[in-house]
Amino acid sequence: MDHTEHGHSGPVHTTGHGSGDHGGHGHGGASWGTAAKATLHCLTGCAIGEILGMAVGTALLWGNVPTMVLAIALAFLFGYSFTLFAVVRAGVSLKNAVRIALAADTVSIAVMELVDNAVIALTPGAMEAQLADGLFWYALLGGFAVAFVITTPVNKWMIGRGKGHAVVHAYH
Repeated sequence: MDHTEHGHSGPVHTTGHGSGDHGGHGHGGASWGTAAKATLHCLTGCAIGEILGMAVGTALLWGNVPTMVLAIALAFLFGYSFTLFAVVRAGVSLKNAVRIALAADTVSIAVMELVDNAVIALTPGAMEAQLADGLFWYALLGGFAVAFVITTPVNKWMIGRGKGHAVVHAYH
């Protein structure tokens, strides 16, 4: 597969070393460890952004919708930035690094945010909880745990097909 459309000419290692997944038919592909590592990488950036957004919105007494919008926006920003900085550090231009980060993390962050925010929204009282309330933190951290469990198989499937986090493997 020619990856020059992504702005780089080097090889892209899509499934790790010697995994043998050439067609993405389900049983080859990325290992669970690789998928979990990619998900944890994504979760770290998302969690920082989401916690910051929820804390700021809650502290400023914003309503639920603007607080969640801020939290989701910051989750994407921080999630992308973790990949962006690593790829730029590997010598890729900023323009190409942005393309790589978008390709690598968009689906993972979107799934993670959808699941995490659904858990928070569906936890009774969580949307009204304040920063000092245990429920605020339990719902948020519980949402991250559920998001990790659901997003890891998504990332495994994508990496096994040369998509998602697989596009950054050549830069690690």
